[in-house]
Amino acid sequence: MISEPEFRGRIGRTYQESVPDWPGPPAGVGGPDVVLVVLDDTGFAHFGCYGSTLSTPGVDSLAAAGLRYTGFHTTALCSPSRACLLTGRNHHSVGMRGVSNWNTGFPHMRGGITPRAATVAELLRTQGYATFAAGKWHLAPMLETSAAGPHTNWPLQKGFDRYYGFLQGEADQFHPELTCDNHHVDPPGRPQDGYHVSEDIVDQSTGWIRDLVSVRPDRPFFLYLAFGATHAPHQSPLEYRMRWRGRFDEGYEVVRRRWYERQLELGVIPEGTTLAPRNPGVPPWDELTAAQQAFSCRLQEAFAAMLEHTDTQISRVVDFLGGIGRLDNTLFMVVSDNGASREGGPFGVMDEFSFFNMHAEDLEEIAGRRLDEIGGPHSHSNYPWGWAQAGNSPLRWYKQNTYGGGVRDPLVVHWPAAVAGGGGVRRQFCHAVDIAATILDVTGTPMPDLFGGHPQIPLHGRSLRNTFTEADAPAPRAVQYFEQMGHRGIWVDGWKATTYHEPGHPYDLDEWELFHLDADFSECHDLAAELPDRLRHLVDVWWSEAGAMGVLPLDDRTIELFGSEVRPGTPHADSTYTYLPPISHIPADAAPLLGGRAWTISADVVVDGAAAGVIYARGSHNVGHSFFLHGGQLHFDYNALGTHHRASAPLELAPGRHVLTARFDRTGPGGVLTVGADDRDLASVDIPWIVRMLGSTGMDIGRDALSEVVDDYAGPYPFTGRIDRLVVELRSRMAAEDVESTARVEMARE
Repeated sequence: MISEPEFRGRIGRTYQESVPDWPGPPAGVGGPDVVLVVLDDTGFAHFGCYGSTLSTPGVDSLAAAGLRYTGFHTTALCSPSRACLLTGRNHHSVGMRGVSNWNTGFPHMRGGITPRAATVAELLRTQGYATFAAGKWHLAPMLETSAAGPHTNWPLQKGFDRYYGFLQGEADQFHPELTCDNHHVDPPGRPQDGYHVSEDIVDQSTGWIRDLVSVRPDRPFFLYLAFGATHAPHQSPLEYRMRWRGRFDEGYEVVRRRWYERQLELGVIPEGTTLAPRNPGVPPWDELTAAQQAFSCRLQEAFAAMLEHTDTQISRVVDFLGGIGRLDNTLFMVVSDNGASREGGPFGVMDEFSFFNMHAEDLEEIAGRRLDEIGGPHSHSNYPWGWAQAGNSPLRWYKQNTYGGGVRDPLVVHWPAAVAGGGGVRRQFCHAVDIAATILDVTGTPMPDLFGGHPQIPLHGRSLRNTFTEADAPAPRAVQYFEQMGHRGIWVDGWKATTYHEPGHPYDLDEWELFHLDADFSECHDLAAELPDRLRHLVDVWWSEAGAMGVLPLDDRTIELFGSEVRPGTPHADSTYTYLPPISHIPADAAPLLGGRAWTISADVVVDGAAAGVIYARGSHNVGHSFFLHGGQLHFDYNALGTHHRASAPLELAPGRHVLTARFDRTGPGGVLTVGADDRDLASVDIPWIVRMLGSTGMDIGRDALSEVVDDYAGPYPFTGRIDRLVVELRSRMAAEDVESTARVEMARE
């Protein structure tokens, strides 16, 4: 048997007696290039072309020459929406009910996309497309994002030729945990060098395209460009932040109404649309203290600066494509994965980890001394609910909810070769699953019944191609369900039923509301009491769709999902972690679960003289640990959200082998931290309260490579000796209150 059963030439005894055959070009050659830009936590109103007064000239220009969709919907959360965008199937059906940090033991929540749902990248590659992904991934189980893998759900294994970005749900924009293809890498610069991850991923993306078109200009490409923006932390270069000083001093109520009025003027929302009242828990602006107002405004300034900076990066891609002559035949789409974030709480947070470690921030102190840090390398801020609702104008609720504020998002489409005129508004109901279907349609890529040996789930999405040229084209389908952490919704032919679910509340007792979405854009006029039969019908349709799409069992757990500390087949299969340096950076989810426990860290080191440098580092400047030798002393710094507790002792190490230790003993709300060497305790310090979650930045051994935990040294400050082994031993289990706090932080990170 020959290697090519389909060979169409003739094979004789010699080449002189044989006839060669070469396959024709892949079917996709000559097709359009495709760029899918995904923003994070960007609300319906945030782009200027959707009504805000924020600065997004790049996206606005794309819309002016293309189309704005006002009926585009998502899943209300990032990982599920991204799974829909890339597969064309509903999120429950592919194993991504919630964020990829979870695996509940049920098929609808595995933290990775089932091989029964090939991604659009996998399918395009069979047609000859080059496939590139840059930025946020968050479609692999977080426990599998260390160098140990498995790599099954990493971008290259899901159809992309190249990948550069961060695998986690969020990233410090100045000190990101980066992955290149299948390995972790250090950022190529630091904040003081002008580094920012959004600029970096655009540099990488344009570099890949430049390589491709220089050598194979006949090959089309698919670029999936997923920014960390505008997810917290809201960070951008200082020059962008300074442009927004004082621009929001009127407060979120005045600004939200102004944006609503602009939406009416622009025709983004229909005449007669009601501006939703303040969401529950949003304090009236004039009831805030002066410090709360100042803090709130600066948080919104940081958000605005980050969005503007991101828009600049999108423009860089557009200008690059125009400069190489590829823009006209590029289907260029910009979307958000869910509505504006609710994780900042009613007043906003300087550092999310203070809020979710149940450590109240002193807003008076922040307003007096730290406002200028917001948006910079030493902040991890998120804005309050009032600004989030302004970003979702005119809608109710936020990300995570199945009301409009969670699931109705911007979609801008630009394709000069196929979209005539420009500046149009499309009002058809559509969904994230329709994006992959559209890409497959315009590139002529078939959806096979079998791919990679796996029977394929049929596409749930439908192509939007008809809407490119027909403003009144029908919506691609008549039904779409929603479900997120027990919140539920169903859209049927212009009508929507939805419910807000409180965790633990019986599902059958949830109160459903009914809206005629075609006449009630903002879902403010509940018709449930007037039309009970219609409501009952829609709820029945929801249950039918839930059964068909794998939505069941309903699951409203969040905190409980983090209660299992030891699970076979994960980095946390035991209570002892043994590392053999040098090893790659370890992401937070794969690092030892130290929060709330008693633990011991032991480092077997070899020195040939005076030693210095970092032995173990975890977290960042905002919160974390650093175990290091410096100035002839052994130190362990317990950075409790900017308050440093340090055990230090003079230490001279003779050449040879030594064991350096750090031990934490839990006592009530805090504990005692002790450092030692060669079986001798050297110094201790009281820790008044523990940090249950050590930030979103992971762990390094033998260096502190990203955001330095302490100011004593400039990173990476590598250890000058040799670390043969580092062992982390957990000596107690996590208490119930520690599990709860950790879970709240994990939810904030998504």
